Amino acid sequence: MTSQHQRYQELSREEQVLQRIEKARARKAKLKEERITLSHGSGGKATQTLIEAVFLEAFANPLLAPLEDGAVLAAHGGRLAFTTDSYVVSPLFFPGGDIGDLAVNGTVNDLAVSGARPLWLSAGFILEEGFPVADLERIVGSMAAAAERAGVQIVTGDTKVVQRGKADGCYVNTAGVGVIERPLELGIATARPGDAVIVSGPIGEHGITVMLARGELDIESEVTSDTAPLNELVERLLDAAPGVRGLRDATRGGVATICNEVARAAGVAVVVEEEAVPVRPDVRGACELLGIDPLYVACEGRLVAVVDGDQVDAAMGALRSHPLGEGAAVIGRVRDDPPGLVLLKTSFGGTRIVDLLVGDPLPRIC
Repeated sequence: MTSQHQRYQELSREEQVLQRIEKARARKAKLKEERITLSHGSGGKATQTLIEAVFLEAFANPLLAPLEDGAVLAAHGGRLAFTTDSYVVSPLFFPGGDIGDLAVNGTVNDLAVSGARPLWLSAGFILEEGFPVADLERIVGSMAAAAERAGVQIVTGDTKVVQRGKADGCYVNTAGVGVIERPLELGIATARPGDAVIVSGPIGEHGITVMLARGELDIESEVTSDTAPLNELVERLLDAAPGVRGLRDATRGGVATICNEVARAAGVAVVVEEEAVPVRPDVRGACELLGIDPLYVACEGRLVAVVDGDQVDAAMGALRSHPLGEGAAVIGRVRDDPPGLVLLKTSFGGTRIVDLLVGDPLPRIC
């Protein structure tokens, strides 16, 4: 007897997208809150509800429906990836980076995990009256250096200044365009039972770094942000393992949120081995003091890959051959049941559900 998941996999990608649109419309998600809260920007349940109830309801179309990190567009016989992101991190400067290189790296990474070679970025600045010019020059310098490292150009932009007290110093918006040169169709909705779930390195470093940099907690640590461009790492992975199903960079909501998105989009179960998840001791220690699960803490230089189970060795070899992937690990597998859920096999031998959080325990980390 053909399972629902098997029938779904037999559909073309376009048919899968249209089916997801119909399901989204059928759900008719409703936003219960009358005003926006910080939880709506967390990447968790509140964010998903906001997207489905407000944005998808208004903008629904086949290009938007996959809800990947970038849209894939056909142009003159080729394909482009297009993405946009906004950065409101607090503080603006933190160990290992600042809002400038974070904005460039984040946009480059969204294009890379879409299977594209990043080419061009825009940069929009919203500045608060009284913001120090020296700080702006530092941010712009970081953006220029990050763009050079990633091999992209910042080709257009915009600047707005708001009254003192109407912003928090500096916000940055970026958009990016890249070209898709490989004949591949990446998407987490194509995950299948037997696939492996891989992370490219230790998780949680960026979120914990930003949290500690705020100076609100009496915790000393040498942890630094992992912000970095992933385009070279992704190219190496895709060259070695054409069986990559989907890629995501583990930003807001962390690895746990991505695993949930995979499970729900593909109608599968994701089973994660707690002991296999790479977490540096200083990050784990800070998480324990704060009462936070590292699986939910944001990264800015790590990706999650869903890979055909037969190509795990090739994928791991490619990742570990690059400095940004030296700590790569297989953290779990895709299973049939229970569909739509993420299960964690704990180090104590038990199993628990890893659900989406409503909000983010660490707001404004990107």
